[in-house]
Amino acid sequence: MSGGVVGGHGGAVPERAKPRRLPLLPQEARGDKDIQMADNSFSDGVPSDSLEAAKNASNTEKLTDQVMQNPQVLAALQERLDNVSHTPSSYIETLPKAVKRRINALKQLQVKCAHIEAKFYEEVHDLERKYAALYQPLFDKRREFITGDVEPTDAESEWHSETEEEDKLAGDMKNKAVIAEKEAAAAEEPAPRGIPEFWFTIFRNVDMLSELVQEYDEPILKHLQDIKVKFSDPGQPMSFVLEFHFEPNDYFTNPVLTKTYKMKSEPDKADPFSFEGPEIVDCDGCTIDWKKGKNVTVKTIKKKQKHKGRGTVRTITKQVPNDSFFNFFSPLRASGDGESLDEDSEFTLASDFEIGHFFRERIVPRAVLYFTGEAIEDDDNFEEGEEGEEEELEGDEEAEDDDDAEINPKLGPEAGHG
Repeated sequence: MSGGVVGGHGGAVPERAKPRRLPLLPQEARGDKDIQMADNSFSDGVPSDSLEAAKNASNTEKLTDQVMQNPQVLAALQERLDNVSHTPSSYIETLPKAVKRRINALKQLQVKCAHIEAKFYEEVHDLERKYAALYQPLFDKRREFITGDVEPTDAESEWHSETEEEDKLAGDMKNKAVIAEKEAAAAEEPAPRGIPEFWFTIFRNVDMLSELVQEYDEPILKHLQDIKVKFSDPGQPMSFVLEFHFEPNDYFTNPVLTKTYKMKSEPDKADPFSFEGPEIVDCDGCTIDWKKGKNVTVKTIKKKQKHKGRGTVRTITKQVPNDSFFNFFSPLRASGDGESLDEDSEFTLASDFEIGHFFRERIVPRAVLYFTGEAIEDDDNFEEGEEGEEEELEGDEEAEDDDDAEINPKLGPEAGHG
């Protein structure tokens, strides 16, 4: 496209020149002069508002002409039109009615696929239940080792670590007198039973859990002996239960605290294409039978009240909610009566679902690795790998752009010049 004329001054603007302000003031000045001349030539019967309208129309027409002659403005308009015309929804709207009818048929097929996928996940849940029964004897033995009810045999406790040779060499180099001194001190101390504070250590190691634990929760969690996952029975609605088993303690009488997560594996009728597998839709806790004065989920505050008439002041005590991990067993309920939750409640509920899923999928099956920290290191390395991969891909994209610039000079920084 050839260069246009801007502002009526007769100067041709190159095609890739930078846009500049249109000369509005000179136009306005000329417009006022034209109107003044028109006033002298028109008869006294012509209303002044008609003259003003004529002036505005003349200015608008001139501005429009100037804008439409600017090649950069035209290019920007064309680009916006191209973008609009190439969006998927706008493309679908342009299709013939017969084609749209066939697309609707494809959507019906897609909904049927979603229902088949839902059945697939139901069978996966049945498989999880089947294999959970195979895992359970191993988890029961794990509990016995942790609590100290059973001592592992030499064969059961044999494990070859990657650093075993290094540890052996380092041990040989230690001063024998220091080793003997430590052995004597260890002999005086009673041997611990099982693996002390096993589950509490996991809570402390995992950020998602440690954020929930308050200082006054810690002595209670040290009594936690096991966490189990129980899947719903065949023919029952899909769900799973987390069981937290505690030894007798000074805080509550429950031997087991439970949290039930209800799941759904079926496409939403209003939005069937959003189905991506089973999802947690609600959860339910249990009542904790706290011993007197031991409930860490509430705190007692003192408040002064003044009598309006007599002016006397009295002090009352009141219980208010307190931050605690054990609020985990008194969760928010997903609204089932059509009322929507506020944003904070939705976030709290989503976080609860995420924690329940993490217990089921990661903590319970791989407890020893979260105790030692190995699973946490693996998780961190995996996340770093993802970020590194993304950075590497971005670098590749930049390299591809550079290659394009070499092949096609118009894509380079000097495009359009010279």
